[in-house]
Amino acid sequence: SGLASGDSDSGHSSSAPPPTWCPPSPCCCSSGAPARAALRCVLLLSCVFLKTTTVKSEGPKLVPFFKATCVYFVLWLPTSSPSWFSALIKCLPIFCLWVFLLAHGINFLVSHRSASRILAGLIFSAVGDAFLIWQEQGYFIHGLLMFAITHILYSSAFGMKPLDLKAGLLMGVVSSSCYAFLYSYLSGPFTYLVAVYIALIGFMGWRAVAGVQLCNDLWTWTKLSACVGAMLFMVSDLTIALNKFCFPVPYSRFIIMATYYAAQMLIALSAVETRDEEDFRKRS
Repeated sequence: SGLASGDSDSGHSSSAPPPTWCPPSPCCCSSGAPARAALRCVLLLSCVFLKTTTVKSEGPKLVPFFKATCVYFVLWLPTSSPSWFSALIKCLPIFCLWVFLLAHGINFLVSHRSASRILAGLIFSAVGDAFLIWQEQGYFIHGLLMFAITHILYSSAFGMKPLDLKAGLLMGVVSSSCYAFLYSYLSGPFTYLVAVYIALIGFMGWRAVAGVQLCNDLWTWTKLSACVGAMLFMVSDLTIALNKFCFPVPYSRFIIMATYYAAQMLIALSAVETRDEEDFRKRS
């Protein structure tokens, strides 16, 4: 698998605690090993995540997700031969995020509409992932539609308060710039389908960014998680668009899937409130 384990230092005394192991830092992919570099990224992220005190209680519930993501990058099944098995392997980390949210209980999902909408978004994401396995067979638009619904659900989960028009203006400029760059490469129905999709994911990014409120010290780690997740989702989808419509992007699959899985994990994590919600509302 190309993973390096930590070497013990012979100079340690017998009473000293053993050194803590963490995966090696990911370096630039060599031409023949994008999957190994991606796997190192996943393991490094899991190591840092599981050691964070704030999210220690949620870490164990995400272990299946990290394992499923590792399986995807270890197998690295060729995209030229789509199959139901490759669809299962690709969707497996998203299935694990379903389980992560369901592990908090049905009552939690029923009483927190934002969490139930994020779960619904993850369900549509998995269907979209399956469609994209067969994108060369004409199912790309089907996948696009599934992810468009996902962004609507995520936007609804993030809510419209606070409004933060400055963040909305910034996301509008970024989204418009992306579409302006892609426009000359688009033809047929993609000319307007991509425009609608960019508007939806840009709106979702706006709602995620608006919820953070770093300047007012009203942020929670779940809001920050949603914001980072939304930005990574945009990076993933922009890479897909560039690679499909414009020009080949080096290591595109590695970039797309690494940012996509991280984005979905962070958005799923944002559904879990760890602060007193009533206190947060009073401060808002």
